[in-house]
Amino acid sequence: MYPVGITIRIILLIAPRLLFSIFVTKTYEEINEKIRAKKAVVYTAEEVIDLVRKKGAEKAAEEVDVVTTGTFGAMCSSGAFLNFGHASPPIRMTDIRLNGVEAYGGLAAVDTYIGATALVDPPGKDYGGAHVIEDLVAGKDVHLHAWGPGTDCYVRKDIDTTINLDDINEAYLYNPRNCYQNYSIATNGSDRTIYTYMGKLLPRMKNATYSSAGQLSPLLNDPHCDTIGMGTRIFLAGGEGYVTWQGTQFKTTPEEVNGVPVSGARTLALIGDMKQMDAKYLRGLSITGYGISLAIGVGIPIPILNKDIMQRCAISDEEIYAELNDYSVHANRKALARYNYAQLRSGSIEYEGKKIRTSSMSSMEGARKVAAELKDWIVKGEFELNKPCLSLPKEASLKPLIEWKE
Repeated sequence: MYPVGITIRIILLIAPRLLFSIFVTKTYEEINEKIRAKKAVVYTAEEVIDLVRKKGAEKAAEEVDVVTTGTFGAMCSSGAFLNFGHASPPIRMTDIRLNGVEAYGGLAAVDTYIGATALVDPPGKDYGGAHVIEDLVAGKDVHLHAWGPGTDCYVRKDIDTTINLDDINEAYLYNPRNCYQNYSIATNGSDRTIYTYMGKLLPRMKNATYSSAGQLSPLLNDPHCDTIGMGTRIFLAGGEGYVTWQGTQFKTTPEEVNGVPVSGARTLALIGDMKQMDAKYLRGLSITGYGISLAIGVGIPIPILNKDIMQRCAISDEEIYAELNDYSVHANRKALARYNYAQLRSGSIEYEGKKIRTSSMSSMEGARKVAAELKDWIVKGEFELNKPCLSLPKEASLKPLIEWKE
């Protein structure tokens, strides 16, 4: 028999290893070794549902190395940093237009940020910052007109020229809020048609719109961000990107059903090189009566480290619920009902005996293409996984904007 003190120390040394062997089936490096050897087993989040139902999460976790997710929809909180390079003589650009769209002039001399929702000047055309970004990624020429105050080191006051993605130095998306984790279902209980970022909503609840890839959506397959964090390598608009931080409006407080929130919760801030991207995964949008937005295809690989992660990746549309909201109500809006994504994708739902036609603001076909292409990259050994260098917050809530009055 060991003395009590020694026994306790042995237990403390052994226990973590026992827990590791019980709960962890793979490591990032083991998975990456299989990817490099082109032996990784990869499923999309849709494909894996039937596998887990058939074999159970534990057996499926032994078989599967990576699950790929995807989404392709409007992500208004997006934009791009651009560096034009210096002209001769040089100019410090403080007022910048790209194809007539205002870009930010408050950075260094020839750096700018163009937001996806920026409007053409003068407004009125169905064109904005999102379309400038799409045009650049598509290889099109873009008209640059910029002005500056003129200084001893930047003597020029005006430049009018044409640029394209090959000509400029850096061009990268930096998106403060993408990949919303679930979202509300929008309807309109008023007597008039209203136009919103959720599309055209007909009066008296004649239609309802939603926006999520459901069972394919990245943050619904990793609902508590156990594998998604700062530094996670992702598919971003057809190129390689990274998670840089939690997205704006990130919150963990919404109620959960079946382990996922029933309303908008976590979000991601993303970055990626525009010179790698494909315009088919990045499209400028003009939403009638609302304005400009940018549709982006985002895919995130989830490493199957254990059976719990595997089980969460097997969530289906029948298990994911969203809340119906009346978008004609602008203050103290309350959820009217809940529906799962299988019901929403059926084409109609019922509320208090009334049949409401449903449609999606995001593309399920596009989400499937994203998840499939990311899967193909991994299977071919072209895309390895990054272990996050920092976890995203486990607790976060939102503050409202308080309007102070004197």
